[in-house]
Amino acid sequence: MSFEQERVLEGTYVMPTYGRMPVEFASGSGMTLVDSEGRSYLDFLGGIGVCALGHANPVLTQAISEQAQKLLTVSNYFYAEHRGEVAALLSKLANDDLAGARAIVDAVDAGDSEALAAATAPAEGEQVWQTFFANSGAEANEGAMKLARLYAQRQGNGGNTIVCLKGGFHGRTLETIAATMQDWLQESFRPLPGGFVACTPNDVDELRAIFERLGSEICAVLFEPIQGESGVHPLTPEFAEAAAELVHGVGGVLISDEVQAGIFRSGKPFAVQLLGVTPDIMSLAKGIAGGMTMGAFTARSEIASAFRPGDHGSTFGGSSLEVAAAWATLSELVRGDYASHAAEVGEYLAERLAEVPHVTEVRGAGLMRGADLDEAAGDAHDVVSRLLEEGIVANATGAHTLRFLPPLICKRADVDALAAALTCVLG
Repeated sequence: MSFEQERVLEGTYVMPTYGRMPVEFASGSGMTLVDSEGRSYLDFLGGIGVCALGHANPVLTQAISEQAQKLLTVSNYFYAEHRGEVAALLSKLANDDLAGARAIVDAVDAGDSEALAAATAPAEGEQVWQTFFANSGAEANEGAMKLARLYAQRQGNGGNTIVCLKGGFHGRTLETIAATMQDWLQESFRPLPGGFVACTPNDVDELRAIFERLGSEICAVLFEPIQGESGVHPLTPEFAEAAAELVHGVGGVLISDEVQAGIFRSGKPFAVQLLGVTPDIMSLAKGIAGGMTMGAFTARSEIASAFRPGDHGSTFGGSSLEVAAAWATLSELVRGDYASHAAEVGEYLAERLAEVPHVTEVRGAGLMRGADLDEAAGDAHDVVSRLLEEGIVANATGAHTLRFLPPLICKRADVDALAAALTCVLG
């Protein structure tokens, strides 16, 4: 079927919820995408931060293929091979314990059950994190909010209000739109679920005023350590520390939305670890399974224990296929020391972007970067279209902001190619 036929069919039979670029990708390898006409592109969007290992990664491809020949899913009424290992690995990563994560991966690679038992046994004083497996970032955030409210209820606190940040983005279900404090996303879908209050990011005084006004009505603060959809805006450590202090002061919990910034993208296993605070719950998705549909939320065990059988569930979450993909992806990221790699190449990306004409500011961390353009550059969406013509896949989050979320395998040479193309387009 030709590309034009595909466009006609999608235009006729697919709901018009996306403004698609005029290209159909048919294959890929590493940082490269190939369209249906055989043209190659360098991918600096990565499926919106999903393809952590790039395209057609052999380890991930083999894991999915082998698992698909055995079992796709058996439901959550039963145990699934490797689900426990993935959850244990996430617990180590949530503690920023890369050595502990490597010990788990090494034990599984060696088929050494005794070493695996030793690597996964919690040390004295070690924080254990328990994970629920879902299918998307929105589901992960919904589950995190459910757990926060349930924990407050079962602790006798009674609060059900969640403080969220203006400019944030947590999903497109009605509940997550309610938590996403952007009027243009909310207006057409009112009435929305209640129980949310907005705060300006990094405004500690406003946050304190909210807690003075609402106090124990608050059960959680929900934030992205780096706001992605609003243009890659990081939180300050001072604001994160204040949020943790205030919410814990009323018996509530701190939720870090790591859907976009997590899974090594920031140069840490989770972006909140750059801020010097430990959350109580983290929501995950995108890069967790390298391109397979998967989400999750993980919580400190004393918070997670508020859940009882029947309080939450998912038909497809944590399926055999998803877990196989997650294990392959996460273990490969741990083996390859991709936290350090993302930090190093991400700094180089920021430096090169800052050198491009008409770029006025570069923000973010690791391989999650936003670049603001001046008025003379024109609309950023037009810049993205011109980059596509130059063989670069990128994204705009607004009229003057470009966003870059390349696969974590991105190298300096790839960054140089991006900088050259962007200079050509903007120069």
